[in-house]
Amino acid sequence: MPNRPDILGRPDIETLVDAFYIKVRADEPLGHVFDGVAKVNWETHLPKLYDFWDTVMFRAGTFRGNPIAAHMKLVDLADLSWPMFERWLELFRATVGELFAGENAGHIVRCAEDMARVIHSKIHAIPNPRFDPANLTPEQKARYASYREISK
Repeated sequence: MPNRPDILGRPDIETLVDAFYIKVRADEPLGHVFDGVAKVNWETHLPKLYDFWDTVMFRAGTFRGNPIAAHMKLVDLADLSWPMFERWLELFRATVGELFAGENAGHIVRCAEDMARVIHSKIHAIPNPRFDPANLTPEQKARYASYREISK
């Protein structure tokens, strides 16, 4: 396998996003959501995605948008179950792996995984298990109890 570069800046972000969304649009279930249901205008959407990932990776500060609200509009119109998010992640991981390798390549995949979990849980009103008191360890419960005592 040839040596692949790491993601080093916006040109690499654009290469990744373009290659990834070619796969998404060709994927039967995902392509239908983007092109058939959301009717994405790719000419305007792709630059927003470049800004999003450029901001996530390199703190460009160029992204303006609300991904949660954008996805929320589709909940009643399309299958936005976890398997659909997992399919999106599968294609994302594959595209990153085909084009890039290195610290930033690994980081962008972890960011995508986190983002998918957050968007999925928010649009379906699924509480984050990390914040469920029933899931806290005894040490965490004691620590949080001490915080409450300090703030009184």
